[in-house]
Amino acid sequence: MTADMRMALIILAAGLATYLTRVGGYLLVSNIKNMPPRLETALNAVPAAVLTTLVAPAFFDGGMDLKAAMLVALLVGFRSHGIPLIIAGWGTALLLRHFWLS
Repeated sequence: MTADMRMALIILAAGLATYLTRVGGYLLVSNIKNMPPRLETALNAVPAAVLTTLVAPAFFDGGMDLKAAMLVALLVGFRSHGIPLIIAGWGTALLLRHFWLS
């Protein structure tokens, strides 16, 4: 088996595993008629927890350009969301890497 074929199979397996866990979680929760308040509170906390686990290591392990980009995106996030936030953070990192770190 070639390396390209092996990589394609790994990507397909990862995609299938991701799909099945998402569908499985949806089916499990959709069958609950009366969701206990504690479970609903726990499920509402999941997006913030996932975001924290993605952002915190990048912030503390990244360089000054990444820290500045995240702080600019945070400040823009107080006024806006979505695309402007992404453009502000990405643009900051791009400009710092081009002019300051080159």
